[in-house]
Amino acid sequence: MASFTTTYLGELRCSNIHETSGTEIFTDAPIDNQGKGSAFSPTDLCALSLTTCIITTMGIYAQLKDFEIPYISARTQKVMGSNPRRIIKIIGEINITLSNDANDREREGLLRIAHTCPVSKSLHPDIDQDIQIHFQ
Repeated sequence: MASFTTTYLGELRCSNIHETSGTEIFTDAPIDNQGKGSAFSPTDLCALSLTTCIITTMGIYAQLKDFEIPYISARTQKVMGSNPRRIIKIIGEINITLSNDANDREREGLLRIAHTCPVSKSLHPDIDQDIQIHFQ
């Protein structure tokens, strides 16, 4: 079980420590919700968690199937709704460079992961997960 420690720093900012590694990240309320926007907001991290989980799960899949993924990059966008304020859509554009010997089965496996990674399965079904995967 993973554990984290959060300390409120005032002015809508928090310090968050990953207890196992000691890594620290800060969160801040977004500009459109009374914050300074000086760090990731909690909802930014939620959206980013989807993209990073997909990429990490793709890496695990490639290791298990013994093929290389030389490069992956992504851009993540979050769309907020109101009444109540919430994430209504996460847009992820993932660009993958595979080796020349990659086959269709490997590509299909990577495409399947976009909607089966743990974060994707954990998000509320009302959140539109618009994930686009482009093979280079």
